[in-house]
Amino acid sequence: MDSNQEISFAEFQQLIRAMYFEKDHARGVDGTFMWLMEEVGELAAALRDGSHEDQLEEFADVLAWLTTIANVVGVDLNDAIMRKYGSGCPGCGQFICTCDDAQKP
Repeated sequence: MDSNQEISFAEFQQLIRAMYFEKDHARGVDGTFMWLMEEVGELAAALRDGSHEDQLEEFADVLAWLTTIANVVGVDLNDAIMRKYGSGCPGCGQFICTCDDAQKP
């Protein structure tokens, strides 16, 4: 894969599946979830005190571990994204959210 090439969620999910599925499946959801939480913590630290490079790396790691969990439980992320957000905000139904700031859309 060319490093300057864009990648879709579906392609990314397949890439992560091809690279890691056997290990991920053997580790299971609970073990994999713990790795995700560790990466979320590293992302939080990078957002507070890290460089832009640190942030890029940690966002990628969080997405990879989230994708890993989706693979282990058989969730197609592209399908999940389209079902939840493909018709607009889940709260107000608009493509530019008009939900009250105090509510979670």
